[in-house]
This record gives sequence, C-alpha cells and structure tokens, in this order.
Amino acid sequence: MNQFHLAGVLEAPLISEKSTFVGEKCNTFVFKVKKSASKKDVKGAVELMFKVEVESVQVLNVKGKQKKFGRSMGRRSDWKKAYVKLKPGHDIEFSAA
Repeated sequence: MNQFHLAGVLEAPLISEKSTFVGEKCNTFVFKVKKSASKKDVKGAVELMFKVEVESVQVLNVKGKQKKFGRSMGRRSDWKKAYVKLKPGHDIEFSAA
C-alpha cells in the first residue's frame, strides 16, 4: 500500500462514552473509516499515522437512520467503524497528534 492511499483511510476518531470505556479497559481505539477500507488498510493507516504497532482490527458497517426532514422522510448515509487494538506498551495521544 502506498502512503498516499493509507493517509485517506482514517476519517476521524470516534469519541463517545463507549469508545472511551473500551479504550481504557482494552487499549482499543475507535475510528470512522472509509466505506471501502479493509482491515489491512486500517492497520496500515494507524501504524503510519500514529507510529504504533497494531495487534488486531475489527470493522463493522453502521446503517444510516431513517430521519424526517420537514414533511418528507430521508435517510442518513451508511458508514464504517473500526476498533483498533494496540499491542501492549503502545498508546495514542489525540491531543499530541
């Protein structure tokens, strides 16, 4: 994988109550990633961007919700989420990155 492709895989870190709990307990971080990203892409992107070693990656597709916009019904777009578990001794500091 080239570095240009890997740099665009990660869209944003997801900061929520659940992701914070998982991060503290299991050394796992949650990212919003491109819909076309594979586990291999996510692993390479995290290792490239944050200079850490990744132990495992789990990805899941999040279905968009049905929402009402005025009188008409609409739908939010689907997106992909990745749980990235780091090897012991490695950590990501979002304030420094």
